[in-house]
Amino acid sequence: MITDLDGTSLRFAGLPGGTSLYALQNRQLRNRYYLLSGPGSRQLLASPEIVGYPCYTALLDETVAALRYLTDNGLGGDLDIFTILRGGLNYPLEEAAFRCGIRVRDMHFVSSERVAENHVIKGLEIKYDKIHPTRGRVLAVGDILATGDTFRYCFEHLMRKFLQTGGSIRRILFFTIGGTRAFRLMEELSTKLHAIFAGFEGIDCFFFEGAFTVYEDKGVSGINHPDIDFGWKGGVVTPEFRRYILDRPDALLEKCIIYDGGARRYQLPVHFEEVLEYWEGIRDRADRIDTRALVEEKLGYAGPVEFEDWLDITHLRGIKDLGALWADEQALFDRPIDLRALANRRIASINNLKQQYEKD
Repeated sequence: MITDLDGTSLRFAGLPGGTSLYALQNRQLRNRYYLLSGPGSRQLLASPEIVGYPCYTALLDETVAALRYLTDNGLGGDLDIFTILRGGLNYPLEEAAFRCGIRVRDMHFVSSERVAENHVIKGLEIKYDKIHPTRGRVLAVGDILATGDTFRYCFEHLMRKFLQTGGSIRRILFFTIGGTRAFRLMEELSTKLHAIFAGFEGIDCFFFEGAFTVYEDKGVSGINHPDIDFGWKGGVVTPEFRRYILDRPDALLEKCIIYDGGARRYQLPVHFEEVLEYWEGIRDRADRIDTRALVEEKLGYAGPVEFEDWLDITHLRGIKDLGALWADEQALFDRPIDLRALANRRIASINNLKQQYEKD
């Protein structure tokens, strides 16, 4: 079973509707894994200014592209949607299915809340569910996946309901802004489902912009939250998203590739508080932060490195015409950075946006 991405590469699988689609290649993996990159998802993952309803619409075109790809490759039939009432509501699965002419047969819900103290998750709790199991269902699921604990907890709850009533699952379509822990989770889940449900066809897992990793500690800045914040080190990030960040280098130094998805759509004050807490922390610690080490942390490797080594580090070997991307990325290591000035710009920008939402 895969424990890291050594030996992993990407294969360009198409450009449906303007969305770049990559298939992830790794002989250890039983399921099918893809990376999606489009204008909406790139903007969402790079900018905490995207709040409210645009968090939902940002992923729509990319989700439509994924469903059309599956339909063109024999998906067939209709599907059910399983929503985890937290970050899962940010995924436009129902609208995407409608645009693709796919009938949504049923909607399943689970209300799951993380019990957290000082940014440390202490447990999970399901307070409500609506599950109507039938046989041979294709389940589409969207969720932000860091450690995977919430998804595992909720999906096992759903599986128990299906087993209790004689339902069965034929296939899972999983969409995530998520981390590499999804691989182990999906492989373990697939093994269980193959054993439980005869005719189970496997999992199609779609990552938006990359399979990221989670911080193991507070990071170079001393501000990041372990097992919650996403980073690039050890993951695989689409060339398009790497280029998008290079063209907006300040975005590289955000806290992570996405702030809490639920808060930035449904609890905007909480989202603004989190973003400001980070940038105020950067401002106050600017003189003590090693900016080169911070850039290396954000890019996921110490550099500069040679092109061939970079291809292996980024798992982009096999993708054509990346020489310019590599060269421009190496130039970031020597870019002078005034962290305090950058932090003040970001604080002003977020406060300006915050005031717009606080007006009567």
